[in-house]
Amino acid sequence: MSDTKKLINIFFFLLFFSFILFPLGKEIRGQEKIEQVEKPILTQRNTVVESFGIDYNTIKKPIETYYMLLTGYSSTEDQTDSTPFITASLKHVEDGIVANNLLPFGTKIRIPELYGDKEFVVEDRMHFRKGKYNLDIWFPTREDATNFGVKKAYIEVIE
Repeated sequence: MSDTKKLINIFFFLLFFSFILFPLGKEIRGQEKIEQVEKPILTQRNTVVESFGIDYNTIKKPIETYYMLLTGYSSTEDQTDSTPFITASLKHVEDGIVANNLLPFGTKIRIPELYGDKEFVVEDRMHFRKGKYNLDIWFPTREDATNFGVKKAYIEVIE
């Protein structure tokens, strides 16, 4: 084989293995960063719970956890329908109501990153175009909902 062919073969060999090896290395390094970030959050939460003398056995443990896009909504016809104070489950809106297309009505959830141990209940639905991994939190005023903005967070299903 000529030197040119050898060089071309070596080049393609290295190119082929670079696509296989380098992405794996990036995923491993990224996983280490995620673990480094999550550990302090868990440590802080455990410290807070212990400092208030709360028994771990009384805290409801999550059944499932989902990563969702969170937004806020209020009881206005342009954000809901012609009955803005009645949810899809026929309940009257109140603090702690959320809308989601994935979870059944009555499902209790927490959003620990934003609200700690406050419990929310799925009682409303969103437009189907929003998909299953969006969560709308009800706010009493349009201004509160707008100020909440758009956030990404883990939600914990507790019941």
